[in-house]
Amino acid sequence: MNANLLQTPIVYLKGVGPNRSETLLSELGIGTYQDLLNLFPNRYIDKTQYLKIAHLQRSNADVQIIGKIVHIKTVEQKKGKRLVATFADDTGQMELVWFRSQKWIRENLKLNTPYVVFGRCNWYNGSFSMPHPEMELLSEHQQGLKISMQPVYPSTEKLAGKGITNRVINKLVQQLFLETKGQFFESLSPPLLQELKLLSKSEAMFNVHFPKNQELLAKARFRLKFEELFYIQLQLISKKLLRKQKIKGYSFDKVGAHFISFYTEHLPFALTEAQKRVLKEIRSDLGSNAQMNRLLQGDVGSGKTIVAVMSMLLAIDNGFQSCLMAPTEILANQHYNGIRELLEGTGVRCALLTGSVKKSVRRPIHEQLENGELQILIGTHALLEDKVRFKNLGLAIVDEQHRFGVAQRSKLWHKNEIPPHVLVMTATPIPRTLAMSLYGDLDISVIDELPPGRKPIKTVHRYDSNRLKVFRFIRDEIKKGRQIYVVYPLIKESEALDYKDLMDGYESIVRDFPLPDYQISIVHGQMKAVDKEYEMQRFVLGETQIMVATTVIEVGVNVPNASVMIIESAERFGLSQLHQLRGRVGRGADQSFCILMTGHKLSTEAKTRLETMVQTHDGFEIAEVDLRLRGPGDLMGTQQSGVLNLKIADIVRDNDILKTARYYALKILKEDPSLEKPENGVIRHTYAQLIKHKNIWNYIS
Repeated sequence: MNANLLQTPIVYLKGVGPNRSETLLSELGIGTYQDLLNLFPNRYIDKTQYLKIAHLQRSNADVQIIGKIVHIKTVEQKKGKRLVATFADDTGQMELVWFRSQKWIRENLKLNTPYVVFGRCNWYNGSFSMPHPEMELLSEHQQGLKISMQPVYPSTEKLAGKGITNRVINKLVQQLFLETKGQFFESLSPPLLQELKLLSKSEAMFNVHFPKNQELLAKARFRLKFEELFYIQLQLISKKLLRKQKIKGYSFDKVGAHFISFYTEHLPFALTEAQKRVLKEIRSDLGSNAQMNRLLQGDVGSGKTIVAVMSMLLAIDNGFQSCLMAPTEILANQHYNGIRELLEGTGVRCALLTGSVKKSVRRPIHEQLENGELQILIGTHALLEDKVRFKNLGLAIVDEQHRFGVAQRSKLWHKNEIPPHVLVMTATPIPRTLAMSLYGDLDISVIDELPPGRKPIKTVHRYDSNRLKVFRFIRDEIKKGRQIYVVYPLIKESEALDYKDLMDGYESIVRDFPLPDYQISIVHGQMKAVDKEYEMQRFVLGETQIMVATTVIEVGVNVPNASVMIIESAERFGLSQLHQLRGRVGRGADQSFCILMTGHKLSTEAKTRLETMVQTHDGFEIAEVDLRLRGPGDLMGTQQSGVLNLKIADIVRDNDILKTARYYALKILKEDPSLEKPENGVIRHTYAQLIKHKNIWNYIS
């Protein structure tokens, strides 16, 4: 088969034409023969049996019958008309009924000609009837591809409205197989096919669209899922290996005075085993000649900042500068204050650069960066400005990186001739399966234990009807000198409903916690940054006891004295958001609490989320449940929702196939990094084609 045939625009396929091709492209993204071939069925209907009318059961099941139309009539009803045909075989009669498109159907029906009808039978007024059956002349049915199991393809309302039914798509796929003779280039190497006992590409394609039986369908799906995940892993791993060979990094081979004196004299607490392990992994990366590209995952409060600080001190000991970029001013400020406190008395020079830093303060920062006096720069997107030039940036740390686009990050790497080492930190636990697929080109470190002395946060679910008891509990906590967060959902900053909920909630809290006994802060997205900062600071300094807020406080606000987190309308939050919010408390030595408030009407999914929160504190366990509930696209947020645009595999359900695919991709690339061995020629060719036609997903850079 000509390799370019699959890149033919779909408009040229017999039966498509200009109008249908536009609809197929806008609704299903089908622009070429290849796209149609990769439109895999959602499910299958077993069409291996033909029933007789006398043997029909009142089971509401889909059935297939061979017979003839012996009579057609139009019946008046309360609203409009219905078209009724009497359909008979050698055992009895039934009715076929249409409520729509009656004129066209009546003109096209042939009397006393054998048909195959397929549809759901209803028992009505003492006989069976089949509304809107699928119909095919027996002569055509016998000539078509022998399909025992009928594929059901993805569809949309617009497709159905334009007459592109499942039957039409099925016919188009059959036409595609006729034009290509069902011969497709093999895309996996002979050793892989033999070792895993896989179907050939042509067999797999045929049996996924027109399966003869369940067993062949299962084999076809396994083969195609494996192939899809294999090439994604091949891309990620080869990027990683290539980077390690080609992109030379600065070698930090010295553990010097800054690192040693900080470790022996300034460390506020003993490092956990997990922190020690991660530091060891980072040190080994920094000491090699390759550029580090590491993802550091650690739950809220697990001590990622200390690891970041010690990595920066290694850079300073080797004569290099570092920077830390955070997604918001609040978080950047917090990092700056925390790091400055940790480094007090060490002589390390550290500065903060955000959008609201005045021009007069910026100028000296720019100068000291260029002449090397400034060793650590912490900030927001402001670090990416062209004016910000380093003398020798050796380490770039990005916090909560999923909030930055690829282009923004690459700007940071290009601040130097040689790209700096990169440490990406996130408090959003990413399930292993997703990490393997999204960040397979990064090395991954995990801090999986909390610092000693931290008590687990007690989490409970309460209904709105328990509100008075909850308020009583808040009063008791405030008497003990503690502070409280009350958080309301926010879907879009302008959404009137959310704003109203927040203001109603604020007013009821003000009524129950009146001045002068209680001071209350309020923070939401429609406030000016200055006002927001002022209210936040009052809470941080302990001048207010209750902070009523929307999710603007989700990331990074650190108030050790806050011991209660109340989440209103908790059913409207995603699991990872609930987990992030809960992590705002429990930062001091006192027992902390998280109270999830909801109404009584809850969906099954909402109940699962709330139960998960009450039962576990393990961010990774929570992330796994979240992945099962929401799927990979939603989990990574809108910026990266196209990331896993998979055609047939599902990284949650096909976790085992993913692991197998990664194992073989690694094995092949270790033995043959350039895929030059003759047996890997097929893989090299397919990989090049996938990249050329952008059929492989370019993941996070």
